[in-house]
Amino acid sequence: MFVDRVKIFVKGGDGGRGCVSFRREPHVPRGGPDGGTGGKGGDVFLVAVSHQNTLLPLRYHTEYRAERGRHGRGGNRTGREGKVLLIPVPPGTEALDEGTNARLGEVLADGERLLVAKGGRGGRGNRAFLSNRNRAPQEAEPGEAGGERWLRLDLKLIADVGLLGAPNAGKSTLLSRISAARPRIGDYPFTTLTPVLGVVEVDDATLVVADIPGIIEGAHEGAGLGLHFLRHVERTRALVHVVDASGSFGRDPVADLRAVLEEVRQWDGGLLSRPQIVAASKRDAVGPADPLTALREEAGALGLDVFPISAVTGAGLAELERALLRLVAEAGRAPTEQRA
Repeated sequence: MFVDRVKIFVKGGDGGRGCVSFRREPHVPRGGPDGGTGGKGGDVFLVAVSHQNTLLPLRYHTEYRAERGRHGRGGNRTGREGKVLLIPVPPGTEALDEGTNARLGEVLADGERLLVAKGGRGGRGNRAFLSNRNRAPQEAEPGEAGGERWLRLDLKLIADVGLLGAPNAGKSTLLSRISAARPRIGDYPFTTLTPVLGVVEVDDATLVVADIPGIIEGAHEGAGLGLHFLRHVERTRALVHVVDASGSFGRDPVADLRAVLEEVRQWDGGLLSRPQIVAASKRDAVGPADPLTALREEAGALGLDVFPISAVTGAGLAELERALLRLVAEAGRAPTEQRA
């Protein structure tokens, strides 16, 4: 089950109390105060782990409290600090304060940490209050309370390429053919209800490709599933617009392309500056009126290359895969990893 938004409670550990103690040993006159300081409470961090791609575990475990610091002891012994609490999340997770809606930060790379709740400072023991006027202090401080807050965690998938298109345009079928991913496939709109990641092998490199659920007109305002999933496009480095170019069922690929581009522009116009191409899908089922020429003219006016493909027969998929590799290179980074 894919979960990309959860709310959790986090609390840093409380600091330990300071100690009131006096040194009492034979042959040590006027030993004086020796109460130690309490230990600091543990901090709470989000940590990115590459093997996790959903926030599902946090849906069922919503409260996280770090260990408190130990109390100070006599003999000027400082209490032990509370253990740091690490909450594993997928790379691409963003944290926001639920109360103020302030953005706290994000974790992108494997092992990266983000502090979300700070542990409290330990209280000072009576040794810290020793002075010329107070030779036998009887006071010590309690430890500070650890910070606490409700967090909203948003996961934005990190991928090299994002597949965009209207519902039932053939994105899921395409991803299932060029990768080992097995998204839900059906002959009805909104088959894909959650983003799906697939790893595509091209020559000696691998690319991560994301199938974004179908986008319809008004998606940037919440129509369909667009408002919930358009944010996943923000993490992709290149875009592939998948349009149904069969001409069947009255679908107009030019209108579909324009609609998706407009919704992305309304959501975040900067996304359209990323490398893009058009995949004209379902070319195995072309009707009497072939819309490919009109689609090429529209895409050409936008500076986009068109790649006719059929995920059913496999026609054009090899050319498309090589185009994906060029897109990622154009986006300014090497492929995800090199295979030995």
